[in-house]
Amino acid sequence: MLTGHQTWVFNSKPVIISSAAVGGPFEAKGALAEDFDYLHQDVWLGQDSFEKAEKKLLEQACETAISKANMKKEDVQFFISGDLMNQIISSTFTARTLGMPFIGIFGACSSSMESLAMASLLIDSKAAKYVLAAASSHNIAVEKQFRYPTEYGAQKPPTAQWTVTGAGAGLVAETGDGPRVTSATIGRVIDMGLTDPYNMGSAMAPAAVDTIEAHFRDLNIDPSYYDLIATGDLGRVGHIIASKLLAKHGHEIPPEIFTDCGMLIYKKDQPVMAGGSGCGCTATVTYGHLLNRMKKGELKKILVIATGALLSPLSYQQKESIPCIAHAVSIEI
Repeated sequence: MLTGHQTWVFNSKPVIISSAAVGGPFEAKGALAEDFDYLHQDVWLGQDSFEKAEKKLLEQACETAISKANMKKEDVQFFISGDLMNQIISSTFTARTLGMPFIGIFGACSSSMESLAMASLLIDSKAAKYVLAAASSHNIAVEKQFRYPTEYGAQKPPTAQWTVTGAGAGLVAETGDGPRVTSATIGRVIDMGLTDPYNMGSAMAPAAVDTIEAHFRDLNIDPSYYDLIATGDLGRVGHIIASKLLAKHGHEIPPEIFTDCGMLIYKKDQPVMAGGSGCGCTATVTYGHLLNRMKKGELKKILVIATGALLSPLSYQQKESIPCIAHAVSIEI
């Protein structure tokens, strides 16, 4: 199952039998609105805090994925999820609601593919029959924790990105109909010494490149194997850097197949600076838009590389640099 240095090949090819994507009002105005199962018109979601609103997003995505598979919560062995809140409280409190055995992860915005990789590993190793993988983020909750509360009206530079208010979930099983997870490449922590929390794309791009190169090397394939290769939330700035680094290292990926979830989710006229970001970015685009395209027959093989900046408010206050990571998952139909 371990192939090369850091890639798992799943011989049983676990199946994503159902998935769900839930978003907020800004996502409802975005380019991929039709690929969401639910879109809310109120960022509060009827709650008295934005953190509780994010929990509701994640609960709804999880419950929708289970319902679409015509299953009950009791049928699922494990719930694997991560988010950006301190102590991953969105995932933890959602696990409290679901009542499932819970494996909490923190890979920052890489959590969506980290959870899918772990879910597939459990299925492939016969440690479970059904595993729910998920991730979420909320724009205002994240801004309050990592930057400035939105009501401060702080001006942002062009390199900044807009955190997605959304949650995505996928139900992974031994057998069934749907796209199959064929492999996963677990990334290394890469730190280029950058410290600007308003320029995450630049910080994360080298980690994405490192994981993509490892994936190609471990499996002895090249970019032409895939119909689409999508990074998580590098945005326009990080995507340009990643493209140039890959070309410099001999892995030039044609622009028609190399994209970024943060560049796809919003329309060009939305004020998102360099694009979308957050755990909910890759999660909603993958479990909504990309899997829908696969089911329509538009894509047969995709590689999703979720990127994450592993900083915390405390590490930033202590003037630490921003370590980054990226996890890649190959999905085929």
